[in-house]
Amino acid sequence: MASAVGVATTLQRTLRRLAPRIDVILGVAAVCLAASVMMQGTPVGLGLLFAGGSIGTLGLFLAALSWSRQRALRLLRATLASTVDKDPTPCISADRDGFVVYANEAAIDRFGTLAGASIVSVLSSLVAAPGPMIRRMQALAEEEGTATEEFTLRRGALRLQVHGVAADCLLWRFDDLKDRASAGGVTAETLGIPMLVHTASGEVSFMNEAMVRLLGRREDSLDAIVADGPVRSGANHTVVTEGGLRKMTLHEVVTASGRKELYVLPPSPANAQGNDWQFFDALPVPMLKIGRTGDVQMANRIARDLLAHRAPLGAHLSDLVEGLGRSVSDWLADATRGHGLNRTEVVRAILPPKDVFLQITLGRIEDDGETALVAVLNDATELKTLEAQFVQSQKMQAIGQLAGGVAHDFNNLLTAISGHCDLLLLRHDAADPEYADLIQIHQNANRAASLVGQLLAFSRKQQLQLEYLDLRETMSDLTHLLNRLVGEKVQLSLDHDHDLQLVRADKRQLEQVIMNLVVNARDAMPGGGEIRIETRGEHLVEPMARDQVEVPAGEYVVVRVTDAGVGIAKEDLSKVFVPFWSTKKVGEGTGLGLSTAYGIIKQTGGFIFVDSAPGTGTTFSIYLQAHTRPEVRPVAADTAKTPDAVKHGEGVILLVEDEAPVRAFASRALRMRGYTVVEADSAETALKTLEDDALAIDVFVTDVIMPGMDGPTWVREALKQRPDTKVVFVSGYAEDAISESQARIPNAVFLPKPFSLNDLTATVQSQIG
Repeated sequence: MASAVGVATTLQRTLRRLAPRIDVILGVAAVCLAASVMMQGTPVGLGLLFAGGSIGTLGLFLAALSWSRQRALRLLRATLASTVDKDPTPCISADRDGFVVYANEAAIDRFGTLAGASIVSVLSSLVAAPGPMIRRMQALAEEEGTATEEFTLRRGALRLQVHGVAADCLLWRFDDLKDRASAGGVTAETLGIPMLVHTASGEVSFMNEAMVRLLGRREDSLDAIVADGPVRSGANHTVVTEGGLRKMTLHEVVTASGRKELYVLPPSPANAQGNDWQFFDALPVPMLKIGRTGDVQMANRIARDLLAHRAPLGAHLSDLVEGLGRSVSDWLADATRGHGLNRTEVVRAILPPKDVFLQITLGRIEDDGETALVAVLNDATELKTLEAQFVQSQKMQAIGQLAGGVAHDFNNLLTAISGHCDLLLLRHDAADPEYADLIQIHQNANRAASLVGQLLAFSRKQQLQLEYLDLRETMSDLTHLLNRLVGEKVQLSLDHDHDLQLVRADKRQLEQVIMNLVVNARDAMPGGGEIRIETRGEHLVEPMARDQVEVPAGEYVVVRVTDAGVGIAKEDLSKVFVPFWSTKKVGEGTGLGLSTAYGIIKQTGGFIFVDSAPGTGTTFSIYLQAHTRPEVRPVAADTAKTPDAVKHGEGVILLVEDEAPVRAFASRALRMRGYTVVEADSAETALKTLEDDALAIDVFVTDVIMPGMDGPTWVREALKQRPDTKVVFVSGYAEDAISESQARIPNAVFLPKPFSLNDLTATVQSQIG
């Protein structure tokens, strides 16, 4: 492709050079042919005939190519005229040699008649040394189809764009960036402070009139201006001015396009000549000049706005900013001694009514023999906000991991407690005095298991049974229970979108989320009121950034639960989903309701947000991905014969469990049912046991998470030699906590902890059967 473009370009250049001479070429051909007729039959005549024919053929070929090119240019001009002729942005089309072939009305109004002009001559009126920039942008446009650069002008700024529009033509657009000017109308030209714009390689693309006056000339290279480069922002450098070498303070600002704006300031107001410092207040960079004692000697307008101080002159910097982790005086003293210069520090402005964070970079200058500091400020509030959101997200993730780990350990304990309770109940009937106590133990163990389930919900490690739900039907089924929950003082109202799409969620878990939100709303209105539940379809055209997450664009079903209660204080909004955090009194709640709702919604793939303020009530919004009902395909009836029930007590079980109490209960339960049980306390012990080829194993019953090798790993290894062995995985986590690579094991089922005696034996029996 690149070679074809090169051939086309070479041909176009040749045409452009020869086009004015086509008539001459054809004339020469005609003369040669006429002479050959007069000398017909002679060797000279034959030579003239051949020469005339060759020259004529070349002339006709060039004429055809020229006509074709002119026709293509006419079509291009017509196409551009129909699309960009009335465009208020100046647009110029030029061939790959840079010669203008078309200009719209805005371009002619701005640059005048452009017939025969080149893109270099057009840009020369705007920037210094446009050649390298044009070559760079043209090469990028040929490679990627388009290129864009921004640079500062004498008045304002310009965005230059180039697009490929034909095989040998490019379209250049000149967009004025008027918003680059400051609020007071200050531009690079009217600023009065010498400034220039240069690239990373030191090419000067623009310098304002103040810089030209300072230097007495225009320069294309930064090295010709700064004698002791490379430039260090905030430092003193030697500048080659019209009157000779002068020490000046240079401040550099990197623009969004990667170019660098360089501002040249006197080394101190005491040594300044004329009114060089009168425009300091209009400098579009927040700056302070600080004495060696820390007092602010100068502050421009933008810096005063950031600090929310009308006249900070004379104030100590420590009265304006804080949060370094050490005293501001120590920091300034180190900078005065030359330590930590040109290194950014983040501080908080003290005076603004809301949090404003600043990045401050210090440079050192000499002021009439005294050392002073120049501080360049940058508003970092948005950066600190994003950092706080990231920390909150990390904290929630860490709490989720902790909750999952605690739930796993509790499930092991509850398995041992409820399991041994089951064994005791087998030896006692209802007439025994101990029977009631055992039932109490069993019931409380189940309640503890339910509490642990809420922890797993928050940590998103529970197993969901996903199905397609119409929330209108789900809410209708739930209304009776919700009315009983809210009581007589509270009125419950429902408002559904008439054209609501389906969602894919676990119905039981989603009902639990709604019940938790309704109970919280009820408790927020001790004097009564109305709880409103509404469902709406919502289409997000663009991603919605909120709190610590971004909701992707798409179709959603939104559920909102709104109360008119006491509301939530701003400082507490970020804590509502933290487990065990609650504003309720001891005994009135566990603090797991909202954290459970958070975990369920997140695991479902949705989003939950809260809006509240003291005295205005609270609204919880749940965003769930919208779905259409999938096509149901008919399934052939299973005519296979149901297998006969397994006989009691048949089979050899390899039980692998690192928790001794759980292993003891499971072993006793299986032996009571008549199974032969081989125990192992680790995966390594299990594999060593299986080295005995004479040992026939029917089922592996193994924990998933164990020290050393985990359950799925050793099972995969064991199945290489015993491929037909059935597997029962048990874990305090849920099934989806096992990774995809581990879970894809044939003939395997999952049994969550805590499990009862009957759960264990029934699962094993189904595997053997």
